[in-house]
Amino acid sequence: MEELIDLNFKGLLEDDLLHEMKDIALTKYFKEGEVIIRQGDRFKYLPLLIEGSMKILKESNDGNDILLYYLEAGDTCAMALNCCLTKHESNIVAIAETDGMALMVPMEKTDKWIVEYPGWRAFVFNSFNQRFDELLETIEDIAFKKLDERLWKYLTDKVKVTGSTTLHTSHMEIAYDLNSSRVVISRLLKKLENQGKLKIGRNKIEMIEF
Repeated sequence: MEELIDLNFKGLLEDDLLHEMKDIALTKYFKEGEVIIRQGDRFKYLPLLIEGSMKILKESNDGNDILLYYLEAGDTCAMALNCCLTKHESNIVAIAETDGMALMVPMEKTDKWIVEYPGWRAFVFNSFNQRFDELLETIEDIAFKKLDERLWKYLTDKVKVTGSTTLHTSHMEIAYDLNSSRVVISRLLKKLENQGKLKIGRNKIEMIEF
């Protein structure tokens, strides 16, 4: 674990802070598809991703979800961070995209470190800025792009995040993430397959062109 902390944060955060992290933080291992944060959860810890990837979704009152952004090693969720700082319940859902590991920082430390460590303060502000830019991109995609364009971006983003051209996902899961229907997604995937861009398998998609 200590090697992964250094790999992701050494040079970015102060050495004293890294030592403190190693002393007090817990380690959480997660499996692909595991729900890590649920909407309405109370935060006791802030997850810092040190291995693997996860996706962040927003759940509506009628049960529909929409994918907001992905997190990779070295990231934290700005919305989770905001909930820790304001002591509010979670307003997002976090699901593991791959197997991985997160460093669980006690909630009370997130606020204290902003005052004590300039490196942590910069990390927090950069996290907010990066996630805000990604949210704007998501809004632009929904507002201005056709569903087939959003689907292609979704698939290529998954390749980048997972590091694999074999995507283990179902048509229903894709529809869930893009707030569409399975029938529509299946039709668009078949169109992409006919264009030679991918190959559809059972609960998996082989990306040929990306």
